[in-house]
Amino acid sequence: MRFQLLVVAAAIFSARLGFAQAPSAPSLRPPVDALIPWLLQEDAHLRGLPFAEVIFDATGKRVLAVDLKNETDQRVVQQISAVLEEVVRQLNQPESAIQGIPRINEVSSHFEDLMRKLLNDAPGLQCDFPHTADGRVQRSGYPDLRVVDEETKRVFYIDPKLYAAGSRESSFRTFYFEPKKATNKVLDDAVHLVAGFEHEAGKDGHWKFTRWDLVDLAHFQVKLKAEFQASNRDMYRPDAIVATSAR
Repeated sequence: MRFQLLVVAAAIFSARLGFAQAPSAPSLRPPVDALIPWLLQEDAHLRGLPFAEVIFDATGKRVLAVDLKNETDQRVVQQISAVLEEVVRQLNQPESAIQGIPRINEVSSHFEDLMRKLLNDAPGLQCDFPHTADGRVQRSGYPDLRVVDEETKRVFYIDPKLYAAGSRESSFRTFYFEPKKATNKVLDDAVHLVAGFEHEAGKDGHWKFTRWDLVDLAHFQVKLKAEFQASNRDMYRPDAIVATSAR
């Protein structure tokens, strides 16, 4: 078996198949009764999953490793590095638009926009926001930018990430990938990169970016977190409300 998520799919499929074939059997368990015990037992096996396999199984596309002995990869990495250096320089300026933004989560789109502009200005590179399979531009979700080397047509996906100084060893979630056919943006065999920017608050309360790292995700490992969720619309159904405040 290539990938532990296949076991989850098999468990759900088997349970659904059995349920459909014998709906009247009193001892038959619904799919969720088969899935939850499996998740509890297999929790340890859902950690350390190769991201490259997750991408391949979800999209059919390969994650290519950076080869710094290859002329194309060497050149493109140097160009991206120069762009990241310029992004930090520009956004650290007192007049930068991000200096008036109170929450760091609201700064990310400025990094994406500036990186896109500067990468398009770099000779031989073309950068845009990735499209979904039906051709729509979608800003949310992984990845954020798609870079093409015009000479070789090699594709590089880049996902900018911002993190606070001193949090590099944090175990809190900072990366996620949600496999969905309708909103999938990974449409190429490509190099997958994270551009990480470290930030701290300056003396005047403005954002100050202190370093950057370009990370190859070819050997990246991820975890699967089983989470059951619902919306307010699901929760506050009139037929489920048993008491409410006076109007």
